[in-house]
Amino acid sequence: MNRKIFTLLTLFLWAGALQAEIPVYVWQSWGRNTTESSLKDEFTKWKKHGVVGVCFSAGFDVEKTAIAAKTAKSLGLEYHAWVPCMMQSGLDSTWYTVNRLGESSYSDPAYVPYYKFLDPRNEEVQAFLIGKYLELAAIPEVDYIQLDFIRYADVILGRGLWDKYGLVMHEEYPKADYCYCDDCVNAFKSQTGIDIRRVKDPSKNKKWAQFRCDAVTSFVNKLTEVVHAKGKKVSADVFPGPRSYAVKMVRQEWDKWKVDAFFPMNYNDFYVEGAAWVGKVTREEVKSVKGKVPVYSGLFICRDWRKKEQIIDPEGSGLLPSEIAEAVKGSMKAGAKGVCLFTPHSMTEEHWEALDKVLSEQ
Repeated sequence: MNRKIFTLLTLFLWAGALQAEIPVYVWQSWGRNTTESSLKDEFTKWKKHGVVGVCFSAGFDVEKTAIAAKTAKSLGLEYHAWVPCMMQSGLDSTWYTVNRLGESSYSDPAYVPYYKFLDPRNEEVQAFLIGKYLELAAIPEVDYIQLDFIRYADVILGRGLWDKYGLVMHEEYPKADYCYCDDCVNAFKSQTGIDIRRVKDPSKNKKWAQFRCDAVTSFVNKLTEVVHAKGKKVSADVFPGPRSYAVKMVRQEWDKWKVDAFFPMNYNDFYVEGAAWVGKVTREEVKSVKGKVPVYSGLFICRDWRKKEQIIDPEGSGLLPSEIAEAVKGSMKAGAKGVCLFTPHSMTEEHWEALDKVLSEQ
């Protein structure tokens, strides 16, 4: 090998190594026009920008998941079967959580019509979900089962969402406070001697709050053990924190979960925070798991970024191209093992350019 070719090859490998220092993942779902061909085109494009894995949702559809997973693996990408867990529609009405007003999320969900959350303590719910996830885990090309909406409904919404729903949420309100079904109430009374329905302000009872956190944790660990037994791993999409947000907002005490990777949704605009906040909250997240489990910082991307100042709803907001570097660098400096983009379809050319630049600089 002559010196010129050797030098070029060395530079190529060196550049690749630099880029690999920040693994990039993406969250994406099967759409109306998705095909195996379109997936291959998209995955190929994203890989060129440093993407090493896809967190892809086709629900519990085994056939679609198999197609997406095979496509990803053919391109050398890691595959996470990303599926909502506790938020499900159209199942047995007795499986759903009940709020402090006695309303079931099956018929009277909080906030929006699709906010129908299952009861994580319900054994029939557990059996149903474990069965569904095991079907996905049985697909050879699936590396991880990724749990999303593995929680209760938001008893407190992120500050950025208050205006959207016309709410001020400085405390827990009965409408979004779950679960007060007979089984949960009786189990808590048996455990503590407290009839939570007779407590004047249940939101002030720390044991009751812990009871709900423990319910989620217990199910996550049970599901994880079963998936591990099948030779597959488990990742989880979680709220930031967990102490600063997740525990208080959705009963996710996720530092107690025995999963293999965390993807905290560090969506700064949902909390009326700037890009610098991403690094700050990532530091808490990494510290909470004592560095034993990889944390991949989830970044929310603003597609229509030139009009961001006109966007009130944080679900249409997100990071500008000029904020990508700060969010990525902040996450990595705080100890994250990589970042995850929500979503690659929201990434404009300017966003990709900014990401490419920060990856090459690292």
